[in-house]
Amino acid sequence: MSMPPELLHAAKHAKGFMPLAEGLALYEAARQYGALGPICEIGTYCGKSAVYLGAAARETGSVVVTVDHHRGSEEIQPGWAHHDPTLVDPRFGKMDSLPTFRATIASAGLEEEVIAIVGRSERVAALWNTTLGMLFIDGGHSEEPVTRDYEGWAPHVREGGALVFHDIYPDPADGGQAPYRVYLRALESGAFQEKSVEGSLRVLERVAPGI
Repeated sequence: MSMPPELLHAAKHAKGFMPLAEGLALYEAARQYGALGPICEIGTYCGKSAVYLGAAARETGSVVVTVDHHRGSEEIQPGWAHHDPTLVDPRFGKMDSLPTFRATIASAGLEEEVIAIVGRSERVAALWNTTLGMLFIDGGHSEEPVTRDYEGWAPHVREGGALVFHDIYPDPADGGQAPYRVYLRALESGAFQEKSVEGSLRVLERVAPGI
């Protein structure tokens, strides 16, 4: 089944960094695994990937919980290549992607399918008790945050469910290596087995307990 054209249009035009082919691969993974339980996204930004996930959740009767403090990861702060000055809240002098995210999801008509949690991933993970059908890790891309996201959230993925990583670059010339190292750690744990690859997107399926 193809992604509904109106939602595909919304995803294409949302602010964010997800290439179309990877977004469609994310949508297909969410369609496959979303029926097994809720979909959790770590790293919301402005909601582009949440539209792909929300479209799949609508089809499968699932729901997307997307977690972000909305103050921006390190690579979108002032002085960095991906900084967007339109997302700075002048009242506090800090990044704030939450209003743009809310507009993205409302415009796409996905407010029933996509639930935002505003807070740091590790704080939310410490309170989380629900088994997940799919986990998508796309938050901070340096060593500490991606490790915390994996350790805090991957244990909640059910057997037969999926752990999905974005921005996996085996060649250091293509991008940062922290997500790649954590991705390798997931494979080496024996708990996850790679099922598909699209660009920098990796879909792993849980095949055993533990991480």
